[in-house]
Amino acid sequence: MTVRIGLVGDTHIPSAGDDLPKEAYEILEGVDRILHTGDLHTLDVVENLDHIAPTLVSRGNGDDPKRRPPGVPDDPRIAERVIIEVEGLTIGLTHDLEHAEIRTNGEVGALLERHFGRRVHVAISGHSHVPLVWGLPDGTALVNPGSPTLPYGYRGLLGTLGLLEIDGGTFEITVVDLGTKATQLHMVGPASHPLTRGPRPVGGH
Repeated sequence: MTVRIGLVGDTHIPSAGDDLPKEAYEILEGVDRILHTGDLHTLDVVENLDHIAPTLVSRGNGDDPKRRPPGVPDDPRIAERVIIEVEGLTIGLTHDLEHAEIRTNGEVGALLERHFGRRVHVAISGHSHVPLVWGLPDGTALVNPGSPTLPYGYRGLLGTLGLLEIDGGTFEITVVDLGTKATQLHMVGPASHPLTRGPRPVGGH
């Protein structure tokens, strides 16, 4: 059975807008669960996504419950790091993977072990607002879905989100451009795949 997981990152509501764009909700419709990489800035984002599918979040640096504003209160759906098992694959979710993309394969493996305390098949992170997919030689995949509201940090543009489809021991990752509904990044795993970033958007401010 194929399990479809929506990947959302760095929404920064309400400073980036009143809510996620309708295009994001349209693409997420029908997923089995949602993983958010953090920097919600309001629990309303989780409440809205939870109407589509059960949602889990890795707390971002802007989500500190002591920070006012924005700050996000403690909630059972939010943790510093999230690890789930789906169809025999281990998925790790964290806000910031400390610029993993500039490290060697060996360094990234050690970094993932530090973050998650175990091997993960797919590591999902955010923080940079830059969509990215990368398959390490051992088959481990790294993905950053970018931001639907602040792509590359720019305001006033539709951004990206990700879809992770798992079927048995294989998975497929797609990063979708909300403006065109076109695939921006794609990989199938477990397999080696070159580190690939989504294009810098034009316009915005």
